Amino acid sequence: MKALVLTEYNHFEIQDVPEPPVGPDDVLIQVQACGVCGSDVHGMDGSSGRRLPPIIMGHEAAGVIARVGERVTGWQAGDRVTFDSMISCGNCHFCRQGRINLCDNRRVLGVSCSEFRQEGAFAEYVAVPESIVFRLPDGLSFEHAAMTEPLSVAVHAVGRVPIRLNDTAVVVGTGMIGLLVVQALRAVGCGRILAIDVDAGRLELACQLGADEGLSPNQTDVVAEVLRRTGGRGADVVVEAVGMGATIKTAIAAVRKGGSVALVGNLAPEVPLPLQAVVTREITLYGSCASSGEYPACLDLIARGTIQVEPLISAVAPLDEAPQWFDRLYNGEDGLMKVIVKP
Repeated sequence: MKALVLTEYNHFEIQDVPEPPVGPDDVLIQVQACGVCGSDVHGMDGSSGRRLPPIIMGHEAAGVIARVGERVTGWQAGDRVTFDSMISCGNCHFCRQGRINLCDNRRVLGVSCSEFRQEGAFAEYVAVPESIVFRLPDGLSFEHAAMTEPLSVAVHAVGRVPIRLNDTAVVVGTGMIGLLVVQALRAVGCGRILAIDVDAGRLELACQLGADEGLSPNQTDVVAEVLRRTGGRGADVVVEAVGMGATIKTAIAAVRKGGSVALVGNLAPEVPLPLQAVVTREITLYGSCASSGEYPACLDLIARGTIQVEPLISAVAPLDEAPQWFDRLYNGEDGLMKVIVKP
C-alpha cells in the first residue's frame, strides 16, 4: 500500500509499505480522509519528541472497513466508520473508571516515542481495534467525519468545566481547537462568548461560528475589555487553547473570582503560573487531555449541523501532495487551517 512516511525530520516520502497486520480484535480500514493535526506539524521537526522517524503519522481519519478480525462482531466490510486517535487498554485503574484518555497503557495513532510506536492513517489502510471504531451517520462525508477527532478534544475541554445557562465565556486562541470550542460553548448554552487572538482573520471566523466579539491584544487591553463587558467581574469560564505563558496569564486574569479555566493548549511543557491570583481568587484550573467517550456526540453534532466544520477545511489533497501541504502548514501560511489528505 502507499503511505506517507516521515523518514527523517522535516522529510517525507511516499513509499510502498506492507499492509498493517489485522489482529483477531482489529478491523482493517481503507482510509478515505485524514486530517493534518497541529501535533503532526510540530512533530515533523522532532521538537515534540513524539514522532521518531520512520513513522506513518495521522490520527484524524475516516474510511471504509475492508476486513475484520476473527473475533470482531458488529462490523463488516463496507461499513463507513471513524475511529478514536487513542488506543486504551481497558484494564487499568483509569480505564475501569471510564477515563480512557488517562489510560496507563495508552497508545496514540501516528505516534512513535520511547514508550511505543503506533503507525497512523496517512496511508491507504490502517488497522485499529474494533473497540475504538464508530459508525458514521448516513450522509456524513468522510472529510467532515475526519474532523470528529479535533472536535472531540474541544467538546471534552468544554465538558471539563462547570457551565450554567447564559454564562459568559472567553476563548483564548482561535486556532482549530479554539474555533471548535467556540461552537461547543454556544451549544451548551453560554450567553456571551468572547474570543481572543492576534490573528484578525481567525477572530472574524470565530465570530461567524458563534463568538459575539473578537478581541486582539495587538489592538486593545483584552483583559480590561473582558472586565468592562462583565461588570468588572470577569468571565465565568475561560478556555485556553494555546498553551503559552502569556496566554495562560491572560486566561487567569480574564476569569472572575471563583471561576474556571480549562487548559487545553499544550504548546510548551512548562509555563509561569500567576499562583497568587489563582489562590486568592479561588480560580479552578482544569487540565484537559484528548477526549474520553465524546465521539458519538461529536458525530451527531456534525451531522446535524450544530457544529460547522466545513468553514475550517482549507484544502483537500491527494496523498502525493501531502509533503508540500505539510511545508505550508509548518511555515504558517496565512489563512491556512485544516488540510485533509485523501490516501
